[in-house]
Amino acid sequence: MNMNASILTSLVRSVSQNTKYFLGRRIVKSSTGHRFKSYEGDGKTTVSILNTDPSTGLMIDSYSQMGFRLNNGMVVIGPMAIFPKTVLSWNIDSVTKVNEESLSLFCALEPKIDILILGVGDNQEFSTFNRNILKYMNQNKISVELLTTEQACTTFNFLNAERRYVAGALIPPNSLRVNEDDIAATKIRVKKIYEDND
Repeated sequence: MNMNASILTSLVRSVSQNTKYFLGRRIVKSSTGHRFKSYEGDGKTTVSILNTDPSTGLMIDSYSQMGFRLNNGMVVIGPMAIFPKTVLSWNIDSVTKVNEESLSLFCALEPKIDILILGVGDNQEFSTFNRNILKYMNQNKISVELLTTEQACTTFNFLNAERRYVAGALIPPNSLRVNEDDIAATKIRVKKIYEDND
């Protein structure tokens, strides 16, 4: 018996007498014998891809050591300050240059932002970050989430999709993490380029 079959067998055993599962949907019998489905919709699952919906505002599609690509096709070279509907070039060289002056823009905004997502590049950049900045932002009643740039991009997109008043201060990383999906996508792009040239 393979592992999936043993898991399925133990799952079936654990289901009580009054509950049955049918094609992934839970059906419960009441004491009168009436059956209730846990999902009463039209049966169709819908998926919304957030970064293609212009009503969600700006989203970060990708990043590199040079900068960021946004969902509207815009490319930002170097560090950026991003808001739900606006993006600005952020004039700093490295995480060591992040100070009260470089973050004063976020404190001057009205209405105040809910949270500032601070993407400081790579994991090793955390050690050079001035922790007094967090105290400064707390004094200005702004919550700060200090993350790697990879995590900061994802967090900004998620909070922006929730319609939170969020801002991101993002520094491109010095190194990139490559996985099998990236390698496969690159191979497909290269193959397509050579096929188009033939």
